[in-house]
Amino acid sequence: MASLITLAILALLVFVVIGIFNKLVALKNRYQNAFAQIEVQLKRRYDLIPNLVETAKGYLKHERETLEAVIAARNTAISGLKLASNNPGDASAMNELSGAETALHGAMNRLSVVMEAYPDLKANENMLQVSEELATTENRLAFARQAFNDAVTEYNSYKQSFPPVIFAGMFGHQQDAKLMEFADSAAFQAAPKVSF
Repeated sequence: MASLITLAILALLVFVVIGIFNKLVALKNRYQNAFAQIEVQLKRRYDLIPNLVETAKGYLKHERETLEAVIAARNTAISGLKLASNNPGDASAMNELSGAETALHGAMNRLSVVMEAYPDLKANENMLQVSEELATTENRLAFARQAFNDAVTEYNSYKQSFPPVIFAGMFGHQQDAKLMEFADSAAFQAAPKVSF
């Protein structure tokens, strides 16, 4: 009888451990999928930026430095995204992506300020279309970033709770996933103003 009770307790323990393992895997997959949605929107934005610069080139002949800064910031952000895509949630990769995104945001804001001085450019049909697509992408990106941060928070909270905290390290879940934050988070709480 005692051996039957011991066997039942061991079986229950095995099922609990299997449940913890499966939930950790599911939560990690959820935040990685959420990052993939961010990646889609960031790539879309990165693809729109050259269109914006090309449209502006004809009007901003004396602002070459500003246009080059936008392209350089875009290229750095693409590199940061590639690094973060390899390991979503990794602190150093997320910090690099956040820094690159902050620099890109600053370059785009400088371009926006320069473009304010060119009413013909602001009225250009191509510019209006690209601006609308960028604004839509920024909104989608904000939602994707929120979903990612929610998934990371859920993963980290579960991993740090009891009893999963006992087994998480053994199952390869040593480090917490990193939220996607930006140095100037107030500037990113709403989609940036993209009115040209």
